[in-house]
Amino acid sequence: MINLMLLLAGIFLATFSIGKLFERARIPWIFASLFIGMGLAAYNPFVDITSEPSFVFLAELGMYFLLFLIGYDLNARGIFRQRRFVFTTAVALIISETILGTLVLRFLFTTPWAIAIVVSSSFATVGEAILLPILSEFNLANKKLGQAILGIGVLDDIIEVFTITAAVIIIGRFAGYPHINIWTNLLALASLFGLLYVMVAPHKRVHRFQFHDIPSFFLFVLFIILLFIGIGDYVESSALGALLSGIALKNVVPKNRIRFVEREIKTMSFGFFAPVFFVWVGLNTDYGAIIDNFLLVIVLVLVIAVAKMGVGYLMGRTQFSKKESLILGTSLMVKMSTSIVVIKLLFEKGMIAANLYSVLIATTAIFSFIVPILLVRIIERAGIGVRS
Repeated sequence: MINLMLLLAGIFLATFSIGKLFERARIPWIFASLFIGMGLAAYNPFVDITSEPSFVFLAELGMYFLLFLIGYDLNARGIFRQRRFVFTTAVALIISETILGTLVLRFLFTTPWAIAIVVSSSFATVGEAILLPILSEFNLANKKLGQAILGIGVLDDIIEVFTITAAVIIIGRFAGYPHINIWTNLLALASLFGLLYVMVAPHKRVHRFQFHDIPSFFLFVLFIILLFIGIGDYVESSALGALLSGIALKNVVPKNRIRFVEREIKTMSFGFFAPVFFVWVGLNTDYGAIIDNFLLVIVLVLVIAVAKMGVGYLMGRTQFSKKESLILGTSLMVKMSTSIVVIKLLFEKGMIAANLYSVLIATTAIFSFIVPILLVRIIERAGIGVRS
């Protein structure tokens, strides 16, 4: 009889194998785990294992580490140095998709306004981490078009932070904090942001901390992450704690250890925890709900595609040719993990219904599978870039 260790071994092997096929089609390999989870949602012979607290705990750690990396990779200074075109395009993109998505979720799924806005804004973000390898392959990353695309992707990182923050605040509000009083809530939140300020403000002094070896520094990193998550958990804001821990550590990592965080921590996060999280996400997919709401899935896909392609193309025509504007609009449809994290957070707390959750996961899967392939084909046909 299979146990948790053997199931994890199977998940990692399947992710590796299927991920290799995905990479050939320019689809990020990590999404192989999402498809594995969606496959298990159709038939899961391991339901006793995937419902165990130990499996759920590992999946939640995957979510926390993804949030930590979002906070750590946030580069506000670089974002604010972008040109006016990048800023106006990003803002127009986010506003248009948020408005259209909110209307669809509110009137077709009767989703509360606040939750509809949070979910729609999370879908408005762009996965620049996925775009970079594609643009680099065609030698576009350092060109005007490539820099504009990546700049828009970087700018929406700030929106990701606000979206996740809004999500955890809404979760906390709906949870009602039955186990603690309002003063404890305020104290916990004040402790989170106070700790962040202590670590960020006197950065010159904190940077003088020295770590003699990798193991001791690794323990310090884990201490900071778990400290923020633990404090946030008191007010149903552990996700916010994970996000803030990344921002805080960005300011205390010694220069000689930056490479460690950017390589080893990311390797551990994406190589171990993230696959379990994406499988966990896919496991909750309800195919009956997708079939029953198939037309709504198509509507949601079309709304997102029209919003991003329309804004990208129209704004792009002020700076680029028709072909370049088409590439810009297509690039903006590329998604990453942030929207999935927000959706999972809301679903686990009962903020969105199972049918809406399944529709959103199906929509994410469609974009994750189709857009990278489509983008490569468009670039090739347009003859804009040359393969390196």
